[in-house]
Amino acid sequence: MARPGSEHPTKLELEILKILWEESPLPVREVRAKLETDADRPLAHSSVITTLNIMYDKGLLRRKKDGKSFLFSPKVKKENVAGNFMGDLLSRLFDGSPSAMMLNLLETTDINSSELAELRKLIARKEKGQSK
Repeated sequence: MARPGSEHPTKLELEILKILWEESPLPVREVRAKLETDADRPLAHSSVITTLNIMYDKGLLRRKKDGKSFLFSPKVKKENVAGNFMGDLLSRLFDGSPSAMMLNLLETTDINSSELAELRKLIARKEKGQSK
């Protein structure tokens, strides 16, 4: 029995989206080449094609015919994907508490003084009702 599809991109799908957010449209061979540069294992051309087509069917990508091949580009914005991941994490792990999530982030990661200063600015801006 097949496992149900995820509402979020899989690890490989997210890697592909990151590539296409940086540069698109790209044909399969270029997506594969960029994936292999970052991966420690070779990927079959057919596996990349299959994944791209699944992503197209899920509504994550656009594709345009270019000669005998397709050019792929992202249909979803990085901010939307990140927001969905963060919302799910906030809901499922932190019971909807942004402060609990931020506290965990601050306690479990190394944040330098310039990043802390940037966080303070963002919090101050949020308090004033300004959003990015």
